[in-house]
Amino acid sequence: MPIRTDLRAVKAQLKAQRVETASWAYANSGTRFKVFAQSGVPRTPREKLDDAAQVHRHTGVAPTVALHIPWDRVDDYAALARYAEEQGLRIGAINANVFQDDDYKLGSVCHPDAAVRRKALDHLLECAEIMEATGSRDLKLWFSDGTNYPGQDDIRARQDRLAEALAAVYERLGDGRRMLLEYKLFEPAFYTTDVPDWGTAYAHCLKLGEKAQVVVDTGHHAPGTNIEFIVAVLLRERKLGGFDFNSRFYADDDLMVGAADPFQLFRIMYEVIRGGGLTPDIAFMLDQCHNIEAKIPAIIRSVMNVQEATAKALLVDHAALEAAQRDGDVLSANAALMDAYSTDVRPLLADVREELGIDPDPVGAYHRSGWAQKIVDERVGGTQAGWGA
Repeated sequence: MPIRTDLRAVKAQLKAQRVETASWAYANSGTRFKVFAQSGVPRTPREKLDDAAQVHRHTGVAPTVALHIPWDRVDDYAALARYAEEQGLRIGAINANVFQDDDYKLGSVCHPDAAVRRKALDHLLECAEIMEATGSRDLKLWFSDGTNYPGQDDIRARQDRLAEALAAVYERLGDGRRMLLEYKLFEPAFYTTDVPDWGTAYAHCLKLGEKAQVVVDTGHHAPGTNIEFIVAVLLRERKLGGFDFNSRFYADDDLMVGAADPFQLFRIMYEVIRGGGLTPDIAFMLDQCHNIEAKIPAIIRSVMNVQEATAKALLVDHAALEAAQRDGDVLSANAALMDAYSTDVRPLLADVREELGIDPDPVGAYHRSGWAQKIVDERVGGTQAGWGA
């Protein structure tokens, strides 16, 4: 069935789309068992920005880079922001880290010891200061807090401690700043997780106010979870702040977005578009670990995967779909989605890239640029960036 859509409008939306990359994705990463180092990996936050600039250069839609503190700690954050601008980039979300310190074995802001909770809160407030220095809009919070055994700690008391910490951070947020609260089903805690699902995150954000929003990490759900339903509800409630895009087969696999289930990514993007979420108000960030694949081309491919899912979702024939839904025509309604999903949008996106003045083959253009060999030759010595295992 032919797609009846204004392609000029579709192209305009695709050109305006923005995908944020994560500084840590350019560094060495791995599993709990091993981190495999790669040649040419960045050694400093500035070198991470250099690599991110290559992704933006070849995709045209990735101008912001999320930072992770302390992985990206520097003496002068304003200077780092200026360096980003010189590379054609901006600093995106500031991500706090309250899960890699020995003191956090029993939790961070939910820890039973008030001194540990204070230490964690001080770090979150430090990240809020870094937001101001870098011009970042979003402070992204994920807590590994939880318990492994029944009776280990008081579940309700931990929620009270969490709420107290979130309120203190919320109070610190300046004008035009947001708090994005992420949730995760399990890991590293296995009995209870203090922010395990979108409902818990939503409840805390709702109580805090309009500057508190929920982040949906596509790898943080139980098998079979209908993520697009969560997206639709959060958009309807004006509480969806953004995404951490990745893919999973079994748990929090952190594979390239669209690698495991591209149809799911399409369904998610359809609900984003249906709910009016294809705007700068929703942060589309890649949160992935490129453990065995080359990092920069993998990130470029991931941006392209988001673009392809978005393009297909934009091609849905809404008139045909709504008519079939009104008539209770189940098969025709499903066909309206499947026709769009089955469309080969690569030629459309090649046209979009040419109109943006970039190569229609981003991965090929990167390989031809010589950047991969350049960083292998130049980044010798020093300590490669990585999150450790």
